[in-house]
Amino acid sequence: MNIGQVIKDSRISKGIKQGEFSTLCDISQTYLSLIENNQKEPNITTLKLISEKLGMPLPVLFFLSLDEKDIPERKQEIFKILEPSIKGMIQQIYLDD
Repeated sequence: MNIGQVIKDSRISKGIKQGEFSTLCDISQTYLSLIENNQKEPNITTLKLISEKLGMPLPVLFFLSLDEKDIPERKQEIFKILEPSIKGMIQQIYLDD
């Protein structure tokens, strides 16, 4: 799961600077940087706030964070086939302005 990268990419796609976003989320810029670099795992309350400020439901944030190693081995092949189109559709809804 690469939730930090998804948060960072989503923030950047919306044109929000890290300092601005940390203020919106009422967390320090240092803490946000650690989250975005997957060095800290935020609690669920912080994740809900981040997803809200990004304009996407928390389950969508989690789904976009999935990668192949998060999927059971027997289902990885189908995940590889479906992932690009599903993530693409989700990104069009929540990230493209």
